Amino acid sequence: MMKKAKKSLLTLLIVVFAMSLVLAACGGGNNSNTSEGGNNASEANNGGNVAASELEPYELHMVYPGTKQRDHDKVMAEINAYLKEKINATITIEPIEWGQWDQKVNLMIASREPVDIYFTAQWSNYVVNVAKGAFLELDDLLANTEAGQEIVASLDPAFLTGSKINGKNFGIPTNKELAASGGVVYRSDIAEELGLDMDSVQSLEDLRPILKTVKEELPEMIPLFMREGENFNSDYIGLYDPLGDSNIPGVILKDEESTTVKPRYEFDRYRNHLDLVREFFQAGYINQDATTTTLSTSDALKAGNVFMITASLKPGKDDELASTLGLNGKLKQIELTPKTIATSETAGSMLAISQSSENPERALMFVNLLHTDKYLNNLLNFGIEGEHYTRDGEVISATEQTANYSPASAWMFGNQFLNYLWDTEDPQKWEQFKSFNDEGINSPGLGFTFDGEAVKTQIAALVNIRTEYDGALNVGAVDPDEVLPRYIEKMKAAGLDDVLAEKQRQFDEFLANQ
Repeated sequence: MMKKAKKSLLTLLIVVFAMSLVLAACGGGNNSNTSEGGNNASEANNGGNVAASELEPYELHMVYPGTKQRDHDKVMAEINAYLKEKINATITIEPIEWGQWDQKVNLMIASREPVDIYFTAQWSNYVVNVAKGAFLELDDLLANTEAGQEIVASLDPAFLTGSKINGKNFGIPTNKELAASGGVVYRSDIAEELGLDMDSVQSLEDLRPILKTVKEELPEMIPLFMREGENFNSDYIGLYDPLGDSNIPGVILKDEESTTVKPRYEFDRYRNHLDLVREFFQAGYINQDATTTTLSTSDALKAGNVFMITASLKPGKDDELASTLGLNGKLKQIELTPKTIATSETAGSMLAISQSSENPERALMFVNLLHTDKYLNNLLNFGIEGEHYTRDGEVISATEQTANYSPASAWMFGNQFLNYLWDTEDPQKWEQFKSFNDEGINSPGLGFTFDGEAVKTQIAALVNIRTEYDGALNVGAVDPDEVLPRYIEKMKAAGLDDVLAEKQRQFDEFLANQ
């Protein structure tokens, strides 16, 4: 069986992964020169072992999806003071609201705006943007610079292997969990207040009486917050493996063994999820602005009037969110899918260097620091020690100022195993990650990424059509009986069959070579 055949590879990867956990638990990541804190540049390398004084000054620009924090500028000042000593650079880190992310990035790329580093992911037009020539091919930089070699040494090899396109790397993955499951995160304090039996929730359908009670008892609260990309047909709940960029049609199922590439609408679960979410939307369980909101799911929870969100889950996701959102002890999670391992996890969070960067080497130095420098990594993710948090060893505690800087984006930047643990999190969190990965089911498509170059014209048209229809369908704002046939008709007219055939051809070739 294919999944069994891949177990030996996975076992090897997990052994390496476990070793990285041990090193991370020792407080120094995988780099013996990692900075432990403070602005003492002599205590740590600069991401390239080149003296900062030998480097020309350079202003970096990085963009990522997120909400600008109240103390963003204050934290940026600390980051830039540190970077000046480390790599003689400063950086503008620009968070872009989730609802505006795709559109703004498209404009930046089209206009060749001087951006050095883009956040990217399989679910965020990674393959599409590579096909546009937006991102720099990184293999030479990774192999021939000390910063690149340190990044490679810090990562489980599964990440760089699994995120390649046509054998080449265009993004540097975040070092985090390898497996994923889908489910929901909910306000446990509200559930207790209403006497809800959350243990009864074993499937999406089981949410029906829970959401109904919340709607009736707390009419001012949104029972279930949804938005485009965060709903029942998201890859993490539908368990779709898009074999590359999730914006490009053609998927297999991560929890089944078939290797036949199909459009999502040919799978029963896709239509069942559309019908269920339509029911919930009409009943008023879902926020009525789900098609237009720019709020992320974490920001929606933080606002205080949301009971439940959908989420890609991992060990301690509820505690992690609670700490960053000021909801300690008030969030719990429910896994509703098996744990799976696919290329979407290896390429689920990456930093890419833009073709418009005037200094890719310096951009790589910064990315390397996020992978190896404990002080910088935690400064970016949690803010200023003594102000936004207090620290006792590797454990941090919230302060009155925590809410002023809590971007909840640690999974985006560098190496999560450098992150401090909140005092509300399980101290065995990283060990739990290993067990989580051990239990993962391998997708038949693990390690494959579709190269859309041969059908890029069709892909561009299909991505536009998907943008037009997916948002409303997937949150229940329109009737699938009426809208889905038009959606399918437009996709077929735009070259859907061409893309499916090319993706199947490449995938078959990949499988034949395993």
